Formats: sequence, structure tokens, C-alpha cells
Amino acid sequence: MTQTLISKTPETTTTLEQIIDIIKDKSVELLHLQFVDIEGILKQITVTTEQLEDVVEGKMMFDGSSIKGFSPINKSDLYLQPDLATFAVLPWTVENGYSEARFLCSVKNPDGTLFAGDTRNVLKKTVERAAEHGYTISVGPELEFFLFKTDEKGYATQELGDRAGYFEPSPHDTGERVRLEIYRALKAMGFTIEASHTEVAEGQHEINFKYSDVLTAADLATTYKWVVKTVAKKFGLHATFMPKPVFGIAGSGMHVNMSFFEGSENAFFDPSDELQLSKKAYQFIAGLMENVKSFTAITNPLVNSYKRLVPGYEAPCYIAWSASNRSALIRIPAKKGLATRVELRCPDPSANPYLTFALVASAGLDGIEQELDVLAPINEDIFHMTDEERAFKGIDNLPGSLVEALQELESGVIASKTLGEHVYSEYVSLKKAEWNSYRSAVHAWEIENYHTKF
Repeated sequence: MTQTLISKTPETTTTLEQIIDIIKDKSVELLHLQFVDIEGILKQITVTTEQLEDVVEGKMMFDGSSIKGFSPINKSDLYLQPDLATFAVLPWTVENGYSEARFLCSVKNPDGTLFAGDTRNVLKKTVERAAEHGYTISVGPELEFFLFKTDEKGYATQELGDRAGYFEPSPHDTGERVRLEIYRALKAMGFTIEASHTEVAEGQHEINFKYSDVLTAADLATTYKWVVKTVAKKFGLHATFMPKPVFGIAGSGMHVNMSFFEGSENAFFDPSDELQLSKKAYQFIAGLMENVKSFTAITNPLVNSYKRLVPGYEAPCYIAWSASNRSALIRIPAKKGLATRVELRCPDPSANPYLTFALVASAGLDGIEQELDVLAPINEDIFHMTDEERAFKGIDNLPGSLVEALQELESGVIASKTLGEHVYSEYVSLKKAEWNSYRSAVHAWEIENYHTKF
């Protein structure tokens, strides 16, 4: 079966025959079969290229009971089905004429059906739901990260890798060389890179890649995080996608730009509207606003995530939308026509991209299906409003902690409907355990403030 390359360019396709040619041409010795666990953490099994036929036929088995949130020990046999579109030679492995390559895989049951615990399969079901309405989903994620120095043993320190400010060039931007190598690695693996720059916080960086269909976008986001970390390590640096690694400066986000297409037409664009938005776009925004508190535990999955979602650091805390206001949770970027999109600004890069994109799309579909009316946009600076002013305008808050977000998730229906029983129950159990571990631990702040005082 012919499948499209990761870049999804219409003139380029990857068939098994082409993959075999690349393996021969690049002297690929090893194949890494990659998939993600329930948190979106990349896992892999490595085989030799002599096993390519079995790999492509989905015959590579692994123990699902060893993967967080997957299978009980009495139902542990699972299989990997590679997506030929994700085949890529790994540029940092090229040495002495030999190299390694990878596939991203979906997980199957022994009977060949899709495994319900695989979050890539969860996203596929949301794609199918959108297709029933005649939509394809387009996503452009923006993932920020920090670079930290490492010690003599290679462990991460709390010392930032550089001190450059927003959009600063060299010599202040000492991370520029690292980003260049990341760019080259990503490009070699099929990415189309649009921009690379320092971010608002010291030591913070961003490399933007071109939007694509939603499943490819999740694959790209997963690959991007892996490549960034891998290349940074070569420079003696640790790259982290932790939302708030440093107190007192901005944290890292994963803004999600999403649009629906009907054939080749952007379903969110209407040139006759004042904001050039279609009725479906307004309904999509309404669906996000209606459901966002119920899926924040997915888009912002860590205890640490909620230390980013506080006033004063440009991260959205309040549920409102605007055509241009960056203090709002939902923003409509200026570009219109085929580029018309809705930007959700609360997700952070620790989130599982497959689950995040599935929930955002599902919430928007709810708004369209139910023909929800959207509230008026908020064009004032929400960060500088008083509590009374926000209450008067009906501006609600996002959950303030992981435990609040979990309570909202369980009281809503969007997560259980979108994730399915397996992923939903495993995710809630995992995050409750994470919160309980944090709640019962004694932290440095407590020692500093209480140890000698009482």
C-alpha cells in the first residue's frame, strides 16, 4: 500500500519498495520501532533490517504489561504496526557509512484490532469522527523548550544554557548553534521548518514547523521533542519540555493552531464576516470554551503545569477569546483564507500530543454538532483587569491545580467520550497517584519557610 511521506507533499510518496531502496542506499543496519505510552513518552524496540518484512506486516510483539497504562500481565501480548509514512533515517546515527532508521507505530491486539490503550489510536478515532461530518483536521503546534547545562556526569543542572532575550541574535544567543543542528536533523527527517528563535524567557527556545493533518502533526510533535533532546545532549546541554522549570520567568507552552477543512476549503473562513470567520468557526470556539475546564488535565497534565498558568507571564489563565488579544485563552491569528485557524494557548509541551489534539478537535466538534453560541470576544488586556471586572464580563478561570483539573475532568463528559474507557480510567488513576505523591511530599519551600520558624 502506498503511503505519504511525513511531510505529506503530494508529489512524494513512500512505498515499501522505496524504503528498501533507502535502507540499501544509506546502509541502514537497525530499525527503531517507536510508540508512546499514555503520557506521550516515546518508547522503542530495536530490530535489524533483516526483519523488515515481519516489521511491515505487524508481527513484532512486545510485553504491554511493562508499559505504563497499557495491559495487565494476563493480557500482555501486543503488536506494533509501523506507519510507513513515518520512516526516517536518523541523521545523528550516520557513521562510517552505516546508519539507523525509525518507524512510528500504532499498537494492535493479537487479533489485529487497534489496541484501545494506544493514544495514537485514540486520535485516529477522533479523525474518523470528524470525517463523518466531512472534515479533515489541520494542526500546527508550537512547542517551546529550555536548554540547561549539564554537569561532568551529564546530568542536568539548574544553570541555563544561555541568557538571550526574546528574538536576540548571537553573541547573546549561544543556543543558536544548537538550534541550527536541531533544524538540520529535523529537515533531514522530513520536517518543513518555518522559524527558529529565542523565546521570552532566558534559556528558552522555539523551532516552528509547518502545519499538517492532525495525526501527522502529533507524530511530528512527538518526534520533535525526541530530536531536540537528542541533539542538545550532543552539545552537553539538557533540553526540557517541563512547563515551568524556573521560578520567576515565563514557562513553556504548546500552542495548538487548529482548523477544519471541507475538501480543499477551510471551513473556518468566511470573507463576508466582520472577523472573516464562519459560523462553524464560532461554534468551534464555543465548544472549546464550553469544554476546556474538562480537558485541562489532559492539555496541562503535570503538577508543574499549573505553575505556568498564573498571571504575569503571558500564559493564559482566563477563559475568553479574541481576534488578536494574546491575554485570551483562545486567539484568532491575523492570517485568513486557507490559513484561518483557532489558536488554543493553554496546552503545554509535557502533554501527550495525540490526546491533546484529540480533545481539542472533539471539543470543537461538540460545539459544531450542538450549534453552540459563542460569548462576545474580550479585546481588553485581561491580565490587568480586577477580579470584579472579570466577573462582570463573565470571564471564568482555568483550574488552578492538577487536582482541580482532575475534578473538572471527572465531572465532565468530553474526556471519557473522546479517550475511551481504557485510556480514561488509566489516565485518571495515574494522575491521581501523581497528585497524591506530590501532596504528601515535603518540599524545599516548606523547609525554607517552616523548619526554623516553628
